[in-house]
Amino acid sequence: MSSEPPLNILIVEDEVLLAVELQFIVREVGCRDVGLAMSSDEAVELASQLTPDLALVDVHLQDGPTGVDAARRIACDCGAVVLFMTANVLRLPEDFAGACGVVGKPYSEHGVKLALSYLETCLRQGQAPGPPPIGLHLSPAYQRRWGADYAMTA
Repeated sequence: MSSEPPLNILIVEDEVLLAVELQFIVREVGCRDVGLAMSSDEAVELASQLTPDLALVDVHLQDGPTGVDAARRIACDCGAVVLFMTANVLRLPEDFAGACGVVGKPYSEHGVKLALSYLETCLRQGQAPGPPPIGLHLSPAYQRRWGADYAMTA
């Protein structure tokens, strides 16, 4: 068990069942869910108030496909690391809107747990512990930042 405080995670998801599942998974890996937002404005407002370490952001929210804009604002204005959790992977811009990466839907509970544990190590140590787990795709910028831009070996 780590003596470090748990990571604070903001969940930005408008499908209630998925949001509740993510809250459960976040707690199961020892992190703290600090809030739930269902629209982009609510997400940015909560991120500025709560200063999460990590925000899990869907692309399509209650107010439309505005998750990319919310992610960019959360990353730039609020300083949180953003991870997209979306079925709309192809809607992500080339720069990932400043996000560290994406986990595509549908995802498994196990896959999300592995991704969160991996990202927690990256955030705490400032470097990747190795290649990302299957299902987590890091943005090129975060691959460079965390030293995870290596050739995948089979």
